[in-house]
Amino acid sequence: MSRHFCAVVLCLFIGREAIAQAGDQSFRFVDIPSHARITGLGGVLVSQPGMDVNLVLSNPAQSTDSLNGNFSFSYLDYFADTKKFQAAYQHNLGKAGSWFVAVDHLSYGDFDGFDDTGQDIGEFDAGETVIMTGTSRQVGLFRLGGSLKFLSSQLAGYSASALALDLGGTFLHPEKDVSVGLVFRNLGVVLSDYDDTREASLPFDVQAGVTFKPKFMPFRFSFTAHHLTDWSLENFREEDKPGAFDQVLRHLAIGTELLIHKNVELRFGYNHRVRTDLAVDNTGGGSGFTYGLVFNMKGVGFAYSRGGYSAASGANSLTLILDTERVFSKKIKI
Repeated sequence: MSRHFCAVVLCLFIGREAIAQAGDQSFRFVDIPSHARITGLGGVLVSQPGMDVNLVLSNPAQSTDSLNGNFSFSYLDYFADTKKFQAAYQHNLGKAGSWFVAVDHLSYGDFDGFDDTGQDIGEFDAGETVIMTGTSRQVGLFRLGGSLKFLSSQLAGYSASALALDLGGTFLHPEKDVSVGLVFRNLGVVLSDYDDTREASLPFDVQAGVTFKPKFMPFRFSFTAHHLTDWSLENFREEDKPGAFDQVLRHLAIGTELLIHKNVELRFGYNHRVRTDLAVDNTGGGSGFTYGLVFNMKGVGFAYSRGGYSAASGANSLTLILDTERVFSKKIKI
């Protein structure tokens, strides 16, 4: 397992370097958080193995055997008519191990179409989708995972597609409540683009994080560093160029969980890049701050989170999780 894993990593890094100079990145929709856990904890999370089947979309090594039979559906109410839907499921395939499948779809809604002369040609829709499958394996204290993704984008009759891999690992401390995660996201190639004259690349990213719970505190903390291969993140005007400390914070997402009860918790998060990028007239409002609530009972979990994008607007995320092996067990009366 480990020998093959290393070989795949090496090949993909070679392939990634070949396309790294190939112009603008496409398929950025994969960076939009869909489910309630990641939305409520700052938008980026790679270090919580076995906590949530949805997290396989962020780091495939967050899949563990304890998630077998878990099914989840999430709905994100983004902006205007833009909606995001996500479904994930993991199943034990015996000797082949535990495998997961997931679908993530972003719908931009319907638009009025016009030709070059301004004539109405009717409505059209637009959307982008990723379909993925993957698995993970335990190697000592480490868990290594990989997922294969097919990405598709349909925009007003134009289409683009890509094939990508996510490769990740997690470390779970054998005695303390501490876990560490590392993932290489979107390693792959663009199969087709909207325009043959345009050369695009995938939004490659390296993310690393740590999650820990102090022994005598009802809190669990997560710190995740993102865009580690793109230090500058230069999407600002020259006169607004941040200082060194602010630049570091742009690469960090912070999440906190208040464990009120084994079945109830509150979530809070902060993403400095979201806050600074969406600030208006030096006033960030609620941008960058997130919060949420989760409630579990008898194999069924409900979660809600809200991510702030301005003083008056934000994105609402709803997630339903079913432990099918428990809910549909004859031993459990519903």
